[in-house]
Amino acid sequence: MEEREIIASVLQEVLDALPPPLRERLENVEFVVWDEAERGLGFVLGLYQGVPLPKRGLGYTFVLPDRIVLYLKNIRRIAPQEDEFRRKVRDVLLHEIGHYFGFGEEDLRRLLGEGG
Repeated sequence: MEEREIIASVLQEVLDALPPPLRERLENVEFVVWDEAERGLGFVLGLYQGVPLPKRGLGYTFVLPDRIVLYLKNIRRIAPQEDEFRRKVRDVLLHEIGHYFGFGEEDLRRLLGEGG
């Protein structure tokens, strides 16, 4: 299976596994796969770009979609085997979706069982 197909499959699994109250609130967000991170970002696996739900006010209307970006080459560097790759894509997606919902880094580590 090709890498982008794996990512699409894992994304669907992640979205299907979200609790319904969260899944219903996940809107106006696009998921994008780029080969490499932009210059200056360093070694990142994913990035949430947008305004987290808790920070949106009444005037938050008619906006472009938020974006969750996965950086394919960086993920592949640390997860060369397909099963590792699928697991890492899942973790990165959950992490960035967490930012969409307003979770900070410490909250995300705790929720994903990474300690912290």
